[in-house]
Amino acid sequence: MTARYAVEVQGIVQGVGFRPFVFRLAEELRLTGWVYNSAAGVSLEIEGEEEACRDLIRRLYDEAPLLARVDRVEAKPIPPQGGLAFVIRPSRLGEKNTLVSPDMGICPDCLAELRDPANRRYRYAFTNCTNCGPRFTIIESLPYDRPFTTMRDFPLCGDCAAEYHDPRDRRFHAQPNACPACGPRLSFRDREGGSPAGDPLALTQQWLKAGRIMAIKGLGGYHLACDARNGAAVSELRRRKYRWDKPFALMAPDLETARRFCQISGAEAALLTSQRRPIVLLNKGPGSLELAGDIAPGNGRLGMMLPYTPLHDLLLEGFDALVMTSGNLSEEPIAYDDQEAFLKLRLIADGFLTHDRAIFRRCDDSVMVHAAGLPRLVRRSRGYAPEPLFIPDSGRNILATGGSQKNTFCLTRGNQAFLSQHIGDLLNLPTFKGYCREIDYFRQMFSSEPQILAYDPHPEYLSTKYAVAYEGDVIKAPVQHHHAHLASVLAEHRLDEPVVGLIFDGTGYGADGRLWGGEVLVGDLTSYWRAAHLLCLPLPGGEQAIREPWRQALSALRLAAGRDALERAAPPGLLAEGWRLVLQATEQGLNAPFSSGMGRLFDAAAALIGIGRRVNYEGQAAVELEQVIDDSAAGAYRIDVIPDSEAGGASRLLDWRPLIISLAGDLRRGTPPGALAVRFHRAVVNVCLEICERLREETGLNRVALSGGCWQNVWLLEHAWAALEQAGFRVYGNSQVPANDGGIAYGQAAVAAALARKGEI
Repeated sequence: MTARYAVEVQGIVQGVGFRPFVFRLAEELRLTGWVYNSAAGVSLEIEGEEEACRDLIRRLYDEAPLLARVDRVEAKPIPPQGGLAFVIRPSRLGEKNTLVSPDMGICPDCLAELRDPANRRYRYAFTNCTNCGPRFTIIESLPYDRPFTTMRDFPLCGDCAAEYHDPRDRRFHAQPNACPACGPRLSFRDREGGSPAGDPLALTQQWLKAGRIMAIKGLGGYHLACDARNGAAVSELRRRKYRWDKPFALMAPDLETARRFCQISGAEAALLTSQRRPIVLLNKGPGSLELAGDIAPGNGRLGMMLPYTPLHDLLLEGFDALVMTSGNLSEEPIAYDDQEAFLKLRLIADGFLTHDRAIFRRCDDSVMVHAAGLPRLVRRSRGYAPEPLFIPDSGRNILATGGSQKNTFCLTRGNQAFLSQHIGDLLNLPTFKGYCREIDYFRQMFSSEPQILAYDPHPEYLSTKYAVAYEGDVIKAPVQHHHAHLASVLAEHRLDEPVVGLIFDGTGYGADGRLWGGEVLVGDLTSYWRAAHLLCLPLPGGEQAIREPWRQALSALRLAAGRDALERAAPPGLLAEGWRLVLQATEQGLNAPFSSGMGRLFDAAAALIGIGRRVNYEGQAAVELEQVIDDSAAGAYRIDVIPDSEAGGASRLLDWRPLIISLAGDLRRGTPPGALAVRFHRAVVNVCLEICERLREETGLNRVALSGGCWQNVWLLEHAWAALEQAGFRVYGNSQVPANDGGIAYGQAAVAAALARKGEI
């Protein structure tokens, strides 16, 4: 019996070989009809035997191309029309409801061609196909066709055109398709703008081997690179970039070489070699001693990635590893425009390896860690953005503006939440301009005009100022910072019921106007209550205390031991010059805001021990405290759970003063740092378990959500997770979005969507 179906496919189905996939299925099943890219995804009509039509519809889900993600297939029978063949029609414009594929690392087929002397793309640095290559960073508008990308400047040669138009070729409608005859080309110039004679790639390799620093243009921006085994080059890169301690990322040529430097589990190897090719945080191995010591000082991990473009694969020839850090000036976003990159990075780089394929939008490398049984995003960017996350449909489009540090924003459409690539810290005008520009791009690209704006209530965040100043007919909904963290876990795991949330970070604007960060919340997507929090600690000098954790240690010791016993209790070296004035100002309440931040407690403990009394990047003291843990040491400090008198007994305080007293006592007895660090961490784990058990007795809640930047501490996450599970709790944490502030925009959007569904906004 002859049948005909009209079929609509939604998801990531453009630029990933979906139409030729449909074409081949139709030919195999002897069906007639057509397929084309629509603004909603892919549209097709098929005609033939009823069973064959149904088979094709089923296989759209089951056998979709590697990079495709089929979210929805709608098929309805229509009257047969006859026909002689199945054809691929030109794309049609209209309302934009399709999705955009992230940039993907080079596929095995293209890698084989790159290395094959007989292939016309041998050693061609821009080899790609429908299964790999740039997508998100070259798309200017939808539908995803070559004229709407930065590849429109490169007319296809005859051979590439034949591939592009052949549905049986894996490069059919591969928009970045190119070859040496018609595609982008590499170029080399020094910091003065000169272009020495010679092959650009070979010159770059020579300069790197000579210890020079190079700016290298990638998919979403420039990297700054140097030989990872050259200590002088790595130290010089730190000096020029004013990046004194924060670890540099590395790129190794292959997995085997990466194993020389790092301990790599099977799950970590899968992350490294996946087509998304993130930076993966790995424990150092014995071979790491071969690398420059300045790559990750004070850190037991290396951030490692493998080549994800043909250019990287060629560049790594002859190197065990290259430092590949973001190409930017301190605190600014990664450079991606060629002129901007040359003007700014010439202050750091000796030379530039660039090319003439324009980057339309910047996109940093993603960062992941495998912890507590799951891969977890630390930074969600290249390879992941703008692939949508699920969010229940509220009937209205939502723009969530995110936080200040590690900013991302989130735009929703239906049940899709488009979390942006990593924007960075919104602390300066260049980053803020990029943030505003990218929001406009997303609104246009996904045809989603915001009807609700969700934002952090912190009055000084630039993301908040953006929301407050936003003009138009929108509802503006502030979402408390730590509630957004909690909601990011609930939304990711599609949880509707209340949970206990252990939300631990450094600083967030609290509902009472104080700085929160060591919070035990009980709540769901629409509401929460503060069941417990860390005892507040005055921060001497405000922001200065975060840069100089010895101030926090001084403040904690004063509260724990008392003013009179402070000098006797203080470990050697803690009381820096001027400490009496700092203490006096703190006691008088001068620029000493109170904070319940767990990150601040980590800072204070680290500074007491003598780690990170002054820091050069956010979270450094806590990172280095984790690195010195000695698991073989016995004992644990104590954090007491006591009534919160300010709240009238309605909540509890997690009183860390006994911990500080015991830690100071151990210091006086000469206890090694590894034992001090592990006893501190165990205290945090133990109080997490204690407060959750108390709340379970009182509320019956057996689900616990972990979020906030402190949960990037792998030791803390794994031990707290295990302790809670052993006690019978169901534990949830962030995986698809970062636990740090890079995930709160998703949580803000989830809260706003839930309130809208309930009619509360």
